[in-house]
Amino acid sequence: MTENVEYSLRLSAGVDRVRAALTDPAQLRVWFAEHAEVELPDTYRFWGRNTIDGADGPAQKLLVADDTTLRFTWTIEGTETTVDITLEAEGDDTTVLSLTQDGFPGWGVVASGGGGTIGLIGTYWALALANLADHVAGREVGPLPDFTTTDLRAEYLVDASPERIFAALTDPAQFAQWFNFPIELELEVGGRWAMGGFDNNPDPARIVELEPNRRMSIDFGSGVGTSTWELEGSGGKTKLVFSNSGFDSADMPWAGWLGWLAGFAELRRFVELDAWTPLWIEAGAEVPETA
Repeated sequence: MTENVEYSLRLSAGVDRVRAALTDPAQLRVWFAEHAEVELPDTYRFWGRNTIDGADGPAQKLLVADDTTLRFTWTIEGTETTVDITLEAEGDDTTVLSLTQDGFPGWGVVASGGGGTIGLIGTYWALALANLADHVAGREVGPLPDFTTTDLRAEYLVDASPERIFAALTDPAQFAQWFNFPIELELEVGGRWAMGGFDNNPDPARIVELEPNRRMSIDFGSGVGTSTWELEGSGGKTKLVFSNSGFDSADMPWAGWLGWLAGFAELRRFVELDAWTPLWIEAGAEVPETA
């Protein structure tokens, strides 16, 4: 049995601006896909190294394209799915975007390592829409996924100090705000790192390297590998390098990688914007009362 991927987010731009970002091939190539071809009302296609199952060319068929709706089929692993995107104005400078895609095997299946290629659409859209939000707001877009490589490394320049970013990464209350998911951790080498909390995670990851405000590595075990954050401050900004290693390259941990990149897009907003509010509507993380 499958279900729908569903996202709703508030974008800091008017409907016309958002629609242009969704339908202008040059803009799509900035925040979304290596290749894009759009000729409305007949053609809407994207493919290439940044697209799930996109190495062999486009696999989309446009169904509807008007001022507030974009609907197309997208065949992944031989299965035809339907993507539906709607735009709703909230004043002149704010748009609520809602997206659904059917055929998703479910978050529980994906979290247990199943779901196949089509199981990536959940975190794939989370990252794509976070990048779209930065693009229409005039902010620099973060790294796009590259499904042609086994080198999982992403680099960001963040307008905040290493201390500020490290606190957001390691304080459970702050982490739950930007990542929209609770954690518990023991901030020491050998300490536990539990997504969902210790009571809900019987096999937590372990912190294997720790240099406060500079570097931390977390071993998530076989199949996922070790995630490392490196922070280097200069001129009031910080280079944040995130990498993943130690996984089986024949079974790439794409779902988790895409999820982290989507999270880091929100982390940048969280530490950079004075008036930060969650990008996602009805964000569901239970924020811990204390760090």
